[in-house]
Amino acid sequence: MKALQEKILTDGIVLSDTVLKVDTFLNHQMDPVLMKEIGEEFGKRFEKEGITKILTIESSGIAPAIMAALKLNVEMVFARKRKSLTLQDGLITSKVYSFTKKEENEISVAEKFILPIDRVLIIDDFLANGQAALGLMDIVKKAGADVGGVGIVIEKAFQDGGRLVRETGVKVESLARIESLKGGQVTFVPTKQGVTS
Repeated sequence: MKALQEKILTDGIVLSDTVLKVDTFLNHQMDPVLMKEIGEEFGKRFEKEGITKILTIESSGIAPAIMAALKLNVEMVFARKRKSLTLQDGLITSKVYSFTKKEENEISVAEKFILPIDRVLIIDDFLANGQAALGLMDIVKKAGADVGGVGIVIEKAFQDGGRLVRETGVKVESLARIESLKGGQVTFVPTKQGVTS
C-alpha cells in the first residue's frame, strides 16, 4: 500500500535493526485519513472471504480494525490485555508473549462475542514474532469459529512471525512488508504490481 509505505518513510523512526517507531500515525497518535485508507484496503483484500466479525488486540490494532469493520459492514471486538471488573466470567483466553515489552499477557474475549458460526478476520498493527496473531487465532479456535484471514498493517518480514502465521494455512495480507531496518533505513520487500501479502 503506497500511502502507508510513504508514511513509514517520512514519519517512521528506525530505533534499531529490529525496532521501527510509528507512534506519530499508528500506535499512539493516529492519522484518521490513513486509518480510513487502511480499512478500505483490508476490506478489498478480504471482501470475498465471508467475514462476519473482526478481532484485534488492544490497543494499537483497534483503529485499523474498526475501519476494516466499517468497510466490511461487520462488528469488531478486541481482546483485552488486562482484567476488567465488568468482564470476569465467560471468557476465552490465550497467552501472548510480547518481545517488545518482554512480558507475557493473558488476553481475553467474552465468549458471547465470537460464536461458532463466525468467520473471523484478525487485524493487527504489527507482525514481527507472530505471537499476537497466533494468540488471537487460538481464541477464535477455542470459540469454535473459523479464521477467515489475518490482516497486518506493517510486517517485519525479516522476523519469524510471517512464516509462523502463514504455516497455519490462513490467508495473510500485510499492507507494508519491511525487508530490513539495517543502517537506520527502511527497505521494503519488493512487490509485484504494488501488492504485498
